Amino acid sequence: MPTAPPPSHDAAFETIVFWERFKNEIVAALIIVVLAVIGFTGYRFYSDRQAAAASALLASAKSPQDYQQVIDRYPKTPAGADAYLLLAEAQRREKKFAEANATLQVFITKNPNHEFVSTARMAMAANLESMGKSDEALSMYQQIASTYPNSFTAPLALLSQVYILKTKNRIDDARRICETILTQHRASFWAGEAMQELRLLKPSWPSEATATQSVPPFLAAPAPMPAGSVVPKAAPTPK
Repeated sequence: MPTAPPPSHDAAFETIVFWERFKNEIVAALIIVVLAVIGFTGYRFYSDRQAAAASALLASAKSPQDYQQVIDRYPKTPAGADAYLLLAEAQRREKKFAEANATLQVFITKNPNHEFVSTARMAMAANLESMGKSDEALSMYQQIASTYPNSFTAPLALLSQVYILKTKNRIDDARRICETILTQHRASFWAGEAMQELRLLKPSWPSEATATQSVPPFLAAPAPMPAGSVVPKAAPTPK
C-alpha cells in the first residue's frame, strides 16, 4: 500500500517561516477564542444562577412589595417579567386599576415579544372597564382581536366587545361579532358563549310609526268616522 511521501525540507522550512512570521497573531487569536469560551460559560453560569435565585424569590413572594423586590433585583430574568404580571394582579385586587395598567404597560414595553403580551393587554382593557372607561376598553379589545387574531385571547377579546355593545344598545354590532366568533373560532370554548349570547340578542325591530307606514293601504284599519255622520245603507241584495 503506498504511503504519503515525507514532507520535503522546503515545506518544513516554509512552515517554520510562517510560524515565525505570524506567531503573534496566531497566539492572539487563540487567546481571544479561549477568553470568548470562558466568558460565554461564565455568563451562562451567572445567568442560570440569577434565574434560579429570581425564581426562588418569586415563589416566596406574597405581597406587592415582594413582587417589586423581584423586579428591582432581577429585572432581566424570566421571573422578573412574571413579577410584573403578579404585581398588576395584586394592584387590581386592591382596586388600583390605574396603577395596575401602568405596571402592565411597563411589562409590555420591556418584554414586547413575551408570550403573555396579549394577556396583559386584556387585563388593561378589563381595568379600563372597571374604571368606567368603556369606550377605551372597547377600542383596546378591538386592537387585541385584530393584532393577535390567532391567539387564545382573540375570541375572548371579541366576546368582551359583545358585552360592552349590549350596554350601549348596539345590538346589531353585537350580533355580528357573535357570528364572527362562531365563524373564526368555532373550536374554542368561547364559541359556546357566543352562541348563547346570540340567542339572547333580539334583532332590532322597526319603530311603530315606521311599521304603520309600511302597511299597504288596503290592509290598514279604516279611519274612524266623524261624529254625527250618517252611515249609508247597504244596497239590497238582488234576488
